[in-house]
Amino acid sequence: MAGYTPDLAYIHDAGFGDLARAAAGEVIRMLRARGIRDGLVVELGCGSGIGAAELVRAGYDVLGVDISPAMIRLARANAPGARFVTGSLLRVKLPRCRAITAIGECVNYAFDPATRRAELVRLFRRIWEALEPDGVLVFDFAEPGSISGSKHIEGEGWAVLVDATEDRRRIVSFRRVGKLYRCTEETHVLRLYRAAEVAAELRRIGFRARIFRSYGKLRLRTGCAGIVATKPR
Repeated sequence: MAGYTPDLAYIHDAGFGDLARAAAGEVIRMLRARGIRDGLVVELGCGSGIGAAELVRAGYDVLGVDISPAMIRLARANAPGARFVTGSLLRVKLPRCRAITAIGECVNYAFDPATRRAELVRLFRRIWEALEPDGVLVFDFAEPGSISGSKHIEGEGWAVLVDATEDRRRIVSFRRVGKLYRCTEETHVLRLYRAAEVAAELRRIGFRARIFRSYGKLRLRTGCAGIVATKPR
């Protein structure tokens, strides 16, 4: 399943970066509170590199992973001080690191056909092995019961129409090319997870896990949750 082809990747970068910036700020705050002021942060589903750029400016090394080649091209331009690879977050080899993030519901997207709860648990186990003691995993995701509906959003030279149910989003994008607009369409399928069940899986592995509903002052949308999971010393 294709996801975030060039026009939608461009629009996401141009108009939807607030969550990535807020999440990066919270990750930086958490790491500094633990006395961790440098080292490697792995961003799974890194998107266009907005969060990576914030982390690099704060003094961290960054490895970004995204399944969309278009997103990776934008990320390399937005955060030239980071390293990026194209691939599935479920399959990428995880190096030893201080923190791992997965921001923007990327663990839900079924761009990789393997996306399901059992594979997510396997990913959590690999994250446990990769994290250094006192390292953190920060991610957010969609739960069952998300609000369905349609909306229209536009910016300078672009617009999107989104028709969403709790587990499927049909997105029609319009991007200005010269004097005309190019139209593209994508449908994103999501696998939904309940926060309490995800937190319980993390605790069984050995993490300390806390559910949250906002990155600082930026509240997650209705039907979404986040988890901070810490690997004890």
